[in-house]
Amino acid sequence: MALAACGADAETSEDSEEKPAKWAPVELASAGLGEVEEIDPAALEELTKSNKVRLIDVRTDEEVAEGMIPGAEHIALDEFEPTKLDLSDGREPVLYCRSDRRSGIAAEKLAQHIGKSVRHLDGGINAWRDKGLPIKRPAVF
Repeated sequence: MALAACGADAETSEDSEEKPAKWAPVELASAGLGEVEEIDPAALEELTKSNKVRLIDVRTDEEVAEGMIPGAEHIALDEFEPTKLDLSDGREPVLYCRSDRRSGIAAEKLAQHIGKSVRHLDGGINAWRDKGLPIKRPAVF
């Protein structure tokens, strides 16, 4: 079984500048599980037009109140439970957060549960916004 870790090396001193860990595809096929893959903002924008994607925002309520990708639903990471997701409509679940760290965690949980690859937005909503793609403020939150 393959294990993945994220964080600073044990030898990293407190004085050094930590850079956020970057999620990369994690191959779990040998354990009969899916893998986590990244999707770039332009590809996700095209995918959302097809209506074949279920876009899930795993940010906090406060972050979502500032705006979200149109068509997304909100399930905060601390409430994200793959066993409770109804995926019977056949749409591909794609996850995102602010930068892509939390969505990578959620994608790994979901991939392990469904045994198939799960994608999440590379760079999160920050990358989406940087590309000038639309963001919508929720009407009531």
